[in-house]
Amino acid sequence: MDAAPALVRRERLLAEIVDRGFLRVADASVELGVSVVTVRADLTALALAGSIVRVHGGAMPRGALVDRESSFERSLALESTAKAAIGRRAAALVASGDSILLDVGTTALAVAHSLVDRRDLSDVVVVTSGLSIALALEQALPRFTVIVTGGTLRPQQHSLVNPYASALLDSLHVDIAFIGCNGVDPVAGVTNVNLPEAEVKARMLRSSTRHVIIADASKIGKRALGLIGATTEFDTLVTAGDIPVDVVAALEEQGLATLFA
Repeated sequence: MDAAPALVRRERLLAEIVDRGFLRVADASVELGVSVVTVRADLTALALAGSIVRVHGGAMPRGALVDRESSFERSLALESTAKAAIGRRAAALVASGDSILLDVGTTALAVAHSLVDRRDLSDVVVVTSGLSIALALEQALPRFTVIVTGGTLRPQQHSLVNPYASALLDSLHVDIAFIGCNGVDPVAGVTNVNLPEAEVKARMLRSSTRHVIIADASKIGKRALGLIGATTEFDTLVTAGDIPVDVVAALEEQGLATLFA
């Protein structure tokens, strides 16, 4: 393929990026049989032409970042009944005296509301990277201690990301991490569409003893850009809705317990 005209290579690259949603430079190099330098040059040309968006490690179709990630406010109306049920089921896993990490997003917000509603809980420490989550938990003070990670604000999800978001997480170890995502797949793992948020979620995974995925059925069997962790790194999936039986079986074979809300 080294001898293939640049135009032919770039057309193939573009087709693969559009089809997959994300293509890594290293993978493209192997599949096309060309050097990494050549792939990067081709991607730069496609980006300059407005066909793709360059991201760390590869490329995505133009507009994919906008199209795939709903704003926090828009997401509130999506699968709201399922999210409320997940929130109640996940909150039931928490006991007085526990320390937890609570991720960002509307499913995590449902968990926060359910935690506040549990009047039996006390001495719970909640660490979150979500401003909306922290504000929702304020009602539980002083029964709860609420800690915000700090970092750089992402208005799309009202979340705090690196730089600085990971500094606090690296100094903590909590009992349970509740982590949201855009995809849970037996092969691709637990993934998120936004890379900075995926990085913070991965840090949460490493800073906790028990790892719980909170995701409605629309996320199951899907895959997104940023890897949070393999499904084998998680203990429990709390979900609601119609999930293909074969996917549930594959996840459980990997040791992921499924709790239906």
